[in-house]
Amino acid sequence: MPLIKFKPTTSTRRFGNVSDFSEITTDRPYKPLTEIRKRTGGRNANGHITARRRGGGHKRRIRLLDFRRSRFGVPAKVLTVEYDPNRSARIALIEYQDGQKSYILCPEGLLVGQTVMSGEAAEVKMGNHLPLKAIPEGTPIHNVELYPGRGGQLVRSGGASAQILSKENKYAHIKLPSGEVRMIPLESYATVGQCSNIDHENISLGKAGRHRWLGVRPASRGVAKNPVDHPMGGGEGKSKGGNHPQSPWGQQSKGLKTRKKNKPSNKYIVKDRRK
Repeated sequence: MPLIKFKPTTSTRRFGNVSDFSEITTDRPYKPLTEIRKRTGGRNANGHITARRRGGGHKRRIRLLDFRRSRFGVPAKVLTVEYDPNRSARIALIEYQDGQKSYILCPEGLLVGQTVMSGEAAEVKMGNHLPLKAIPEGTPIHNVELYPGRGGQLVRSGGASAQILSKENKYAHIKLPSGEVRMIPLESYATVGQCSNIDHENISLGKAGRHRWLGVRPASRGVAKNPVDHPMGGGEGKSKGGNHPQSPWGQQSKGLKTRKKNKPSNKYIVKDRRK
């Protein structure tokens, strides 16, 4: 999926690029599998901003994806490959033999007219959803379940894929896109193949306006503020302030580990992504 570069008629056109959307087969979603997405602007139930720099952006409808794919042994035909404004990967509309339709994450290379299936008896091919115990080692996978039956939670962004390194006892050792190696039960399901939209990481927005279309508002630097508004603010002219980078409320913002040390899930991490 190539990217489109524009003639550098302006400074924003010079650095920006867009996807060519060549794999998209329709510009309208299947309405029964969508619902309205209400915007919060980063505010909680009391109207207080709890997530800064959010607001505006284009209207979106939520596409209801089937991450569990629990209709085992029933073949489904791919009807469309679609753009989803809520995620970086493409999605595919599939139709089962009895006429039921659902949205799934689209693997790279999945085409309209192809057939996908889920279940232990499914063939190990792109787009099929199988338990980890039935997938050979070294196979690229995505939409990985963390716990059996919960539905895919890991490796769902554009161009992402994980790899099965080995299988021991009741667990498979999975290498995640971050580099972390984690033990996941062999009964958990995953989809064969790499997530679509591989070039997502190469997209350059090019201008502030495209950020605003996505619902991201501007961020002011702490050193540009007054001391009353930020610990790093104030000073005559430009100044570093002398203290470590931190949030407006004093929490260190570079290198401070905020993950709890004794989480129950630590025992499943074979190799930490930070080491």
